[in-house]
Formats: sequence, C-alpha cells, structure tokens
Amino acid sequence: MILIQLLTSLSHRLKIQLTRLVVISLIVIATGSIWWISPALATINDDRYEGNVFVLFGGNGSLVPPRMDLPTSLKREKPAILVFYVDDSSDCKQFSGLVTRIQEFYGRAASIIPVTVDSFIDKDKYSSDEPAYYYSGVVPETVILDQKGKVVYDGKGQVPYEEIDDVLREVFDLLPRSESEVLKRRSFNEFNSGMTN
Repeated sequence: MILIQLLTSLSHRLKIQLTRLVVISLIVIATGSIWWISPALATINDDRYEGNVFVLFGGNGSLVPPRMDLPTSLKREKPAILVFYVDDSSDCKQFSGLVTRIQEFYGRAASIIPVTVDSFIDKDKYSSDEPAYYYSGVVPETVILDQKGKVVYDGKGQVPYEEIDDVLREVFDLLPRSESEVLKRRSFNEFNSGMTN
C-alpha cells in the first residue's frame, strides 16, 4: 500500500514537472522565434523593397497614383513631369523627397506623374501618349513635357532641384531664380505672427 501511495505521489509530481517543462518550452520557442524574425526597417540607403518610395521616403502618398495620367495632361495642354522609378532602388528612395518638393511648388500647375518602370508592358513600339515612350532605361529619370507635349528636359539620375526648377520656370514663363524671391513654404505660425507683434 505504501508503495502504491509512493508511486501515485511520484506520478503526480512528474505530471506537474512535465507540465511546467512544456509551458517553459513553449515560452522559449515563442520568444526565440521572435528573435529570428527580421524587423521591417525601411532604410533609404539600400536596394531592398520596403514599399512605395513616395509614401515611405518622400513623405507623400498623394503622388501615387498620380492625379492625372499622361494622355489627359497632353489633351488639356498641361505641362507634365514624368518621374521614372522603381521601389527597390536607393537612388529612387533618395530622389523621392525632391519629387515631393517639386510638387509643393508646381503641383497645381503641372501634372506630376510618377511611373514605376516595373509596370511597363513589353511592346516593340510605344506611342507618345504612353510614359514608356519617354523612358531611356535609367532610374530615377525625370522628363518634363511642356504645354505642347514637347520634351524640354530629360534628367537622368538624382538631378538637383535647381536644375528642374530652372526648366519649369522657363515652361511657366517665371522670373529666373536669381531675379525672384526664394520659393519657400509658409509655416503655419506665420499666419498668426501679425497679431502677436
């Protein structure tokens, strides 16, 4: 009888220890698998895909999809700025902030049309109302069409803002930068600054 009580007690202790061991093992497995999962860290200096470059790095999700497509812009005789890019290019990620800056100053007057080159359908020939017609195989690439649909600028790579701004000033018949005020965004507090002085 004592032997049966001893075996029953030992069996009960063994079940408790086994249960503890299973729980601890599950906790170790769960937390250990978290350490192996790579966090989603979006970095601007690598060629990994993390999502749309304009949303993540340009701070501007309003560019994609564009408000107006190229055929509509050409039909309305509105200047168009085509920006060719891919989402997994560090150069395109870095350039996306400049495209946002272009939109700040010219977004109402010109059609800014970001075009991912991954979306092109392979054809032998493209028409002039298709963005692929203007693409020369480099990303980022910025092509500016004037009101008549004529190419007035084709910048390859990360071109400086001033270069694009100079061309757009000619397209819109604005004063050169050297003869005009520096374009800058008005901060929110400047609206109320007159009341506090």
